[in-house]
Order: sequence, then structure tokens, then C-alpha cells
Amino acid sequence: MKLSPYNPKPFSPNALWAKLSSVATRLGHETVEKILWLYYASQRQETPKWAKTVVFSALAYFILPTDAIPDFIPVSGYADDIAAITAAVTTLAAYIDSDVKKKTEEKLKRWFREA
Repeated sequence: MKLSPYNPKPFSPNALWAKLSSVATRLGHETVEKILWLYYASQRQETPKWAKTVVFSALAYFILPTDAIPDFIPVSGYADDIAAITAAVTTLAAYIDSDVKKKTEEKLKRWFREA
């Protein structure tokens, strides 16, 4: 039997927005804020490739429909996703500057209307 090579789809901002729009209220303001910090930090030219790889890995894991703890499980379903996001935020703290936080705040105001 011949196995076909694993060929994951590249990270897609559209997939991220679609996932966030469907689960943002369940995740809560703080988790969505961290996800947006990562996304906007990855858009900065000053952010090195290694850091962008960390971001895209964490965000791709979040988008992935199947992961270590399936997202549909109440309460704990997003625990692994949140852990990956938190680890990435900790790793990239130096690249999450005031501009990243400003863009995040603007997006959160539109989405949550209370930020």
C-alpha cells in the first residue's frame, strides 16, 4: 500500500476569520485578543520568519477541525487551542507592540462592541 504524502493547506487568513466569527463569543474576549495579537504581529515586517512560523503553527492548530481535544467537547474542547495560542503569545511577546495592540483593539470593538 502506497501512502500519499501529507500536504497540509497553507495558513489562510480567511479561514481564521471564518473560525473566529463562529466561535468568538465562546472563546471570550481575552482569547480572541491573543489570537488577534498573533495575527497582527505576523503581519509586521520586523517580525522574523521563525516567529511567523510559530504564529502560523498556533493559528493553523486553532483552525484545524480535528486536534488533540475536539473543539465540540463542552468546556475543555478549546483548552488545547488556548494553550497553543498562549504559548505562542509568550514566545512572541517582543513582537506584540503598541501598533499590534491598537489594531487588535479596533477589531475587538467591532466584534464585541464593548472592548
